[in-house]
Amino acid sequence: MESLHAIYPGLYGHEYSQEDMDKRFEALLDKHYEIFGRKDAAIFSAAGRTEIAGNHTDHNLGKVIGGTINLDTIGAVSKRDDSHVIIASDGFPVVDVDISDREIKDEEKNRTEALVRGIADAFMKRGICVGGWQANTSTRVLKGSGLSSSAAIEVLTAEIFNNLFADDRLQPIELAKIGQYAENVYFGKPSGLLDQACCAQGGIVGIDFHDKDNPVLTPLDVDFASYGYTMIITDTKGSHADLTGEYAAVPPEMRMVAAYYGKDNLADVDFHDFLRDMKDIREKVQNDRALLRAYHFFTENKRVDLMLEELRNGDIDTFLYLVNESGLSSFRFLQNVYPSSSPKDQGISLALALSEEILQGDGASRVHGGGFAGTIQAYVPESLVGRYTEGMEGLFGKGCSTRIAIRRRPVSRLI
Repeated sequence: MESLHAIYPGLYGHEYSQEDMDKRFEALLDKHYEIFGRKDAAIFSAAGRTEIAGNHTDHNLGKVIGGTINLDTIGAVSKRDDSHVIIASDGFPVVDVDISDREIKDEEKNRTEALVRGIADAFMKRGICVGGWQANTSTRVLKGSGLSSSAAIEVLTAEIFNNLFADDRLQPIELAKIGQYAENVYFGKPSGLLDQACCAQGGIVGIDFHDKDNPVLTPLDVDFASYGYTMIITDTKGSHADLTGEYAAVPPEMRMVAAYYGKDNLADVDFHDFLRDMKDIREKVQNDRALLRAYHFFTENKRVDLMLEELRNGDIDTFLYLVNESGLSSFRFLQNVYPSSSPKDQGISLALALSEEILQGDGASRVHGGGFAGTIQAYVPESLVGRYTEGMEGLFGKGCSTRIAIRRRPVSRLI
């Protein structure tokens, strides 16, 4: 494990136990030998992500800021002599896919098999011939927490193909596109590129999706701990069941406004034109929420630019002010803090209220990710971390809050 010791800080930041990580990776390699009988396994790592700004903007080709975090999925991998990809993930049935057959299969929709098959197909479409491999994985990316555990698996799978069969010539953003392709076409989920891009890239990155085939990346080297703040994700334990309609309504409602101008996405509409034409749009669209969500899109895009600038300048106070403004816009205009179909279920609203009470203007909090149920993100002064965590756990249960930090290393092979 000594070869990993120099790598740990780039993966896990300042707060990790070397002994804990050594045991984790040793267990991973031991499991690979137990399952596959191979002692020559390579080790790969892909992290989860946190959304820093740009709530529900990527699907209309807007701007976001994301960060790769210090919670990751690790895999021990060895090549096979056939065309099978076998993945044994802790707590899940073993996946076995013959990638010589890359046909889309309806029975695999919403299953890992579809992702593997789709990722293999994406490599072949790029002229890269891929073969079989076997892996066992273990994850610390919290599931259902808005930290993109599924995107981490996608980019991890893509990087394994990339390393074993393409000498790592594809950059992280290409791996992200491959993951999105598999998710959209094979898995059956019409997602944007945000999750995969952030999981793949490493560090904090601003992303402008206006040219969806060639998003513009703005990497930043930022350590919130150096300013005295800890990032905390709190899971409000809300159920995501029956919320598909709530999530699915956001992109097309924004596009109703874009369609008024003959455009497919709001990124191609001028904000000043929108303000000028609001009365006529309202009469044509007959959906006030669509106009409010469009207003959020335009102002959130402007905020992303401002927040990138403040992070470059090291102005943490203005950055945190803008984090709070982003959260307020999501609450008032985007309206994804609680489901309109179930107004009695407002865990995120309660978490934001309690955050405001504890932080008292020092720090920031906002809805995290898709919203409606799920998680909030907070920047908490180190002196208040104990009180903040205690308050959240008192409301939502022990273990609901997780400290996270930014990870600098992209998805990659470690050894």
